[in-house]
Amino acid sequence: MVKRSKGFRVRTRRTLKKSPRRRGMPPITEFLKTFEIGEKAAIVLEPSSHKGMPHPRYHGLIGEVVGKRGRAYLVKVRVGKNTYKTLIARPEHLKKVPRQ
Repeated sequence: MVKRSKGFRVRTRRTLKKSPRRRGMPPITEFLKTFEIGEKAAIVLEPSSHKGMPHPRYHGLIGEVVGKRGRAYLVKVRVGKNTYKTLIARPEHLKKVPRQ
């Protein structure tokens, strides 16, 4: 028997699928977005860019930008009732959340 693969992108067929009109690389402005520390950001994965992609289990979560590391941002995300994780994500995988 062959051992089952448990790679980084396993079971992400729907999460990392683009519509036919969105296929290919996004515009350059997606890679040049900037975020301020303390700003809210949603994690929306860009499947065509593999570098700086957080794990697909965090797709759709909203977190707070707490720092910057190189080109990437540190995003604090709530994963449990009192549990937080800090993710490293590049700007093409983040989306600004309007203030309410």
